[in-house]
This record gives sequence, structure tokens and C-alpha cells, in this order.
Amino acid sequence: MLRLSALYRYPLKSGRGETLQHIGLDKLGLNGDRRWMLVDEASGRFLSQRAVARMSQLSALCNADGGLTLSATDIPAMDVPLPGVEAQLRGVTLWRDTFRVPDAGDAAAAWVSDFIGKPTRLVHLPLERARATAAGYGKDDDQVAFADGFPLLLIGQASLDDVSQRIGRPMEMLRFRPNLVVEGGEAFAEDSWKRVRIGDVEFRVVKPCSRCILTTLDPRTGARSEDREPLTTLKTYRERDGDILFGQNLVNEGAGHLEVGMPVTILE
Repeated sequence: MLRLSALYRYPLKSGRGETLQHIGLDKLGLNGDRRWMLVDEASGRFLSQRAVARMSQLSALCNADGGLTLSATDIPAMDVPLPGVEAQLRGVTLWRDTFRVPDAGDAAAAWVSDFIGKPTRLVHLPLERARATAAGYGKDDDQVAFADGFPLLLIGQASLDDVSQRIGRPMEMLRFRPNLVVEGGEAFAEDSWKRVRIGDVEFRVVKPCSRCILTTLDPRTGARSEDREPLTTLKTYRERDGDILFGQNLVNEGAGHLEVGMPVTILE
């Protein structure tokens, strides 16, 4: 029997992930997932662990007031309020997308600039400013927040176990930054899924996830694997047309609620 074995949310793009037992869904995936992002102050280009490994040590959690609580070692925590309707809009660039979103203000900018070590801004994406998902996949009205291309990422626990066994040491699931983890199936069974249901919510499987250097960072310390694992091993048997594939991108069909332990049904 397939079941949902873990839930992860990343309120700040490329910040630390948080483990959840239950969570609601809106049209952009898990509530609060990747709704905040750091950008270079001068260019507006997004920052991530790919170039700033230190971001793996940045905790950014949704707080009870709807804003974000930032914390890191040796820096006092800061509560950032949700930008209001009068907030300044800032032009940002995320991969090929250029758009405008609310800036979180100068106090938040000073905190993240101190952490990153250069002038940086914190921005937020409200539902009404959502981006279209990556062209050529899914439906024309599919939308996403600050995730790279799609609202959700699913990985089978057996797939991670397979990679770890081949490498010869356990790999942390958070290296791959999934939202949903499913256990009970065979390794890479998710590659063949097209539609699944978890609880009362249906999901479309739209595209395999192409993996990058970020997976070689230890999610606890930010240190890079000297042997470039898990990419080195994945490349030997999970490379397709130059892309190393691990996990599946999903789009949820409407709102709903998820809880660890829910059964997972393959519809197609």
C-alpha cells in the first residue's frame, strides 16, 4: 500500500526546509511554500544555494501573523510582516521570468544583506501575482510561486533508498527538496505515474525533475560533497538527454488538505 510518508515546505526559496505533519493546499501548491525569495538588490536576480551555499543555513518559517520569521546562527531572529497593498513593487528575475512582486521593506533587506554579505532584498509573491508554470507542460492556467518550474515535487522513498545503496552511504531526502514523499512502492515507480490522489486531492504528474549541483550540498551544514554525490552516481543510470532525473513535478487540482499517513492512489 502506498502512503504519504513525509511533507516538507520551504517558505523561502532555497532556505531551510521544514518538516510538517499536515498542511493545506491552494492553487500554488502547499500553503506558504516558496512564497518568499531573496534577490540581488542591483539586478533583481534571484539568489539560491546554487551560488550562495550559506543559504542552506538560513531558517525562514511562516509565522502566525502571516509573515516570515528569519533566523540564523549568531544573528538575532527577525519577524518580517507580510507586505501590504501599499508595498513597493520590485522587478525580479527568476530564470527566464521577469515580473514585479512586493518588496518586504528596508528592515528585512538590512537583515538579509547582513546574512548574505552583499546588498540583498527580500520579496514576497501573493496569489494574484503568480507565474505560469514552465511552458510546454501541464495546462495553460497552471501557476506557480517562486519554485523553479512547478508547484510540487514528489519523490518515492524507495528511489532514495536505491540511490543511497548504490552510493554506499545514506543520502538525506532534504538534499532533493521534495514536498511529498511516498513510501510503499518500488524504486522509481513514480516515473510511470500520470495522475495520483492523496486524501481527497488529485495531482497531475507533469514532468520529471532535472537535478543540479544543489543536491551535493549537505542540508545540515551547507558543505559540498567532495565526491559530487549523489550526482556522480545518478549520472550513471538516471541521465536522459543530458539531464539527471530524480523525482516528479506535480500540479494539484484545486485546494485541499494533506496529512502524513494518507493513502496514495495511482489513478493513471
